[in-house]
Amino acid sequence: MTRRLTLVLALCALVTAGFAATARADTTLTGELGGAPYTIKFPSSWNGTLLVYAHGYVDKADHAGEVDSRSAAPSPNPALDGVLLGQGYAIAGSAYQDNGWAVKEGIHDTRLLASFFNGRFGKPDETLLWGFSMGSLVTFATAEAANGIFDGYIAACAVGAGAPRAWDGALSHLLAYKVAFGMPASWGTPGDVRDDLDFDSEVLPKLFGEAINPLNFGKFEFIRLVTQVGGEPNMLAPPAVWFPGGLFTNMYFLTEARAELERRARGPIAQNLTHTYSLTAPEKAYLAGFGVNADALLSAMNAEDYASKPSARNYAEQWADYSGKLKGPMLTLHTRIDTLVPPQHEAAYAATVAAAGRSDSLYEAFTNGEGHCNFTGEQLLTALGALDSWVSTGVRPTAASFPAALGFIPGYTPAPWPQP
Repeated sequence: MTRRLTLVLALCALVTAGFAATARADTTLTGELGGAPYTIKFPSSWNGTLLVYAHGYVDKADHAGEVDSRSAAPSPNPALDGVLLGQGYAIAGSAYQDNGWAVKEGIHDTRLLASFFNGRFGKPDETLLWGFSMGSLVTFATAEAANGIFDGYIAACAVGAGAPRAWDGALSHLLAYKVAFGMPASWGTPGDVRDDLDFDSEVLPKLFGEAINPLNFGKFEFIRLVTQVGGEPNMLAPPAVWFPGGLFTNMYFLTEARAELERRARGPIAQNLTHTYSLTAPEKAYLAGFGVNADALLSAMNAEDYASKPSARNYAEQWADYSGKLKGPMLTLHTRIDTLVPPQHEAAYAATVAAAGRSDSLYEAFTNGEGHCNFTGEQLLTALGALDSWVSTGVRPTAASFPAALGFIPGYTPAPWPQP
């Protein structure tokens, strides 16, 4: 165990107790690079490592009454800042040039920020990138580029299947909703939502009324099971994070967030031509207990085919899909239950990396947590320490690096990706 990892783990008790560590930053630098706000925090005693944060999806203010959030966080949790600075890490984060599905901008602005840091504070001994949720696409894509900027990567709550397959899943989810509850023509179609669709004023009123009616629970269970968002196969009891919170979050991304992406891509980016929708016999029996005829709903789903627009699909593939040809150590971190980005994404990513012959450059860790990006401070610091040690020593982590006592699941294998 390296000295740095030992010290990081020694601070975990402070993190658990409300992150009660005192920030020791001599410098907090804010500004704007190429239209992207940034924040850099530099400690009084630098350990030589720069930690750059790639943030997740931020809603774009594209409807009346909305205001864009343009704050640039230097870490995934402000309560972590003091611990990281006290450990000697310099930390930095960009707000990107735009909100919404800003993967393209995130890749550019994250690299630019790291380069700016080098000119302002000096070249680090190590530069690490950790990206969360949509920021994982920034991280995965950057890890395949021979840019010489970053030495190691963490992709957390990661979209490991890539943007095209992730948005194919969104199409399937909205199609399941359509056959179960009906979908207003004003929303568009499951394959091509209206480009200015607003979740708050159009989708939420209908969805809320359906969700508060207990007679509809079986239909929502059909949606969960057919889209496999529970995280594990044959999970008949819904996880606590699914209904209604996870459902509402998913429906936002299926509708308004996808509309914003389709504007960027100039057309529908998802397809279901390669998909066949099915359920197991136990799942059908479970749904029958709620009065749901699963076969009829499956038949309706399988009768609807949607194709993407090739140029729009190309946009989704570029921002971003992966080759698996990693240029440095990659550590992924996922909760066991994540109804927005299910852990099957990790199975898909591992297969991509294996096909490229780079499995030695990948380690996937899982926690027993429920919820999207719902990690404890101890887990984040443990993952960071494991990556730091890997980059410093060249020795890949093992299951012992992620103890069950901290909520990790050693040896956990996620279910396979559900569709081609």
